[in-house]
Amino acid sequence: MSCHVFITAEIGINHNGDPALACKMIQEAAEAGCDAVKFQKRTIDKVYTQEFLSSERKSPWGNTQRAQKEGLELGEKEYDRIHACCRECGIKWFASCWDVESQKFLRKYDLEYNKIASPVLTNLPLLECCAEEGKHTFLSTGMSSWEEIDAAVEIFRKRNCPFELMHCVSIYPTLPEEANLLMIETLRKRYSCKVGYSGHETGHLATLGAVALGAVSVERHFTLDRNMYGSDQKSSIEPSELREMVSLIRQMEKARGTGERVLTEKELAVRRKMRA
Repeated sequence: MSCHVFITAEIGINHNGDPALACKMIQEAAEAGCDAVKFQKRTIDKVYTQEFLSSERKSPWGNTQRAQKEGLELGEKEYDRIHACCRECGIKWFASCWDVESQKFLRKYDLEYNKIASPVLTNLPLLECCAEEGKHTFLSTGMSSWEEIDAAVEIFRKRNCPFELMHCVSIYPTLPEEANLLMIETLRKRYSCKVGYSGHETGHLATLGAVALGAVSVERHFTLDRNMYGSDQKSSIEPSELREMVSLIRQMEKARGTGERVLTEKELAVRRKMRA
């Protein structure tokens, strides 16, 4: 079992369209000891219908869904800044794309990882576009049936693209009794692949349980302040919680051990006393 759990701070859209805020979050994640930060990328007119975009929604950017979605979206100039900021902070970054155009947009940055978010696991053209890049890809399985996960896995195996599944429950926030952590082992056995955990709970209980059960990666939504505007803020963890979580995960890595039956010198000393 691999010792090092790959920890991603999911910034997502919690930057609220502000690249300066995004860079502050990157810095916080790097200082907390995360391995990577993740964003979300959409081509608004590809992902949503015109009817939906014209519908009402109040936000800091206006009173329509289009105004809200466009207000949260980052463009090339902003991603250039994010790319530079991550290099300066010494942390990796990647993004979950919601359409083929967005996936192709990211290619200019030559990122090490890709991510398929739970809502788009059934977008087969997007999966094909992603798999053809041959990069290690995290596939979140929230709200998906076995048949849908089967189809996604088949695409990546057919392309010989490295991937790992991420157990995920798409409830925001997720209660402990809804986490269904034993699915980690179920996915591992069914697909003979690495399995991580993408959590939307508050606190650290389910995340630490996932690590104890062998999750090789963890992704958690991250914010500077849960009281900020945004649909993902309430199911996100703040900087002090992120630092605590990373520390606890590193301790849990050691606690879960190797699974091998080994009598250490410390235990042998106790054995000599107690079995004399």
